[in-house]
Amino acid sequence: MGQGDLKRERVLAALENREADRVPVGEFFWTNFIRRARAELDVGDSFDPYRYWDLDMIVINPNMDPHITGIEVLEDSAERKVVKTGFGAIIERRSTYPMPNYMDFETRTYEQMEAFEFDDPKDARRYFEAIDDQINSVGDELNLNLPSFIDRVNSYADDFCVFGSICDPHEMIWRIMGTENVLIKLAEEPSRMAKFIERLGDFLVGVARAQIAAAKGKLAGLYIWGDVAYDKGMLFSPEFWRDAYKPQLKRICDAVREAGLKTIYHGCGNASAVFEDMIEAGVDAYNPLEAKAGLDVVDLKRRFGNRWAFNGNIDVRILATNDCEMVRREVLTKLNAAKGGGFILQSDHSVPDNVNPSTYDYMIKLVRERGNYPLDLGEYDREF
Repeated sequence: MGQGDLKRERVLAALENREADRVPVGEFFWTNFIRRARAELDVGDSFDPYRYWDLDMIVINPNMDPHITGIEVLEDSAERKVVKTGFGAIIERRSTYPMPNYMDFETRTYEQMEAFEFDDPKDARRYFEAIDDQINSVGDELNLNLPSFIDRVNSYADDFCVFGSICDPHEMIWRIMGTENVLIKLAEEPSRMAKFIERLGDFLVGVARAQIAAAKGKLAGLYIWGDVAYDKGMLFSPEFWRDAYKPQLKRICDAVREAGLKTIYHGCGNASAVFEDMIEAGVDAYNPLEAKAGLDVVDLKRRFGNRWAFNGNIDVRILATNDCEMVRREVLTKLNAAKGGGFILQSDHSVPDNVNPSTYDYMIKLVRERGNYPLDLGEYDREF
């Protein structure tokens, strides 16, 4: 069994609430952490954190832009870059901004929304050509000229468990129309918005199926990106989510499951009001389980048992103390959620640059030492 096959089995076992050889580890990293690690670990410009720490899984995004236009650079200086994307969004990146600033959107009115047309989700350029797109290229850094989706999948498939990804409709609609505008319109005309959400579902199911077909068996599942909550709860009523968004989430999950693959839903904040609904819709696991939003994976494992799996919840605030004893307590306590499977260890969002690379290294070595089955968590063992 090759490395990729072994890691795939490790991740799938966790998602199916089975114990493999050890607890799998995934991760997302902020760009400035990677820069810091590159400098402090003396690993050169080719540094890849997934390979350096031999993590188990990686997520690869296809081109999900509604319009396959590439990224148009409107302004480019050392301090400020402004681009226009295939979502019709005008986005500013500044060296002093931690994240991009969404300045304007081509689609703002109900009429523009209802006239909005999508390029074909099956268009081969999304998967086989190197065309810059918003999800991959505009984040905490502007990353242009990335290889194609398939080239990126192929570069990791032999050595990792590879997940593709898809947005849920809310993650798409705010990128098309702007968060504040969307939330106002959801309150003003919920039924009118629900019709567009259904059209987004059509598009996203198409992208999900097309990327699975393009990858030809090299994907283990899809991450579903969908921030529908903040640290105090949902961005809108759970009832509206159930009426408008849940049916589209189920359609996406059904398409993934029909291909024999798994789903992990990535939702920031605290969306626990709809966790049972997500299980009903077919979501296999939840990520990132933000500790700062009041989520605790051990409590959730007690609540859901083997009906759901979890991915994340290592508190980055504790990692950022760079206190190894605090990190040890956090990691070994959270590993209780891996009893019987059901847990992929990961940060509760992404690793920031106030985490020492040596601290992250310590955490990985600790998981490799104490995350083997049967688990021996010593004084941090908790009863279920």
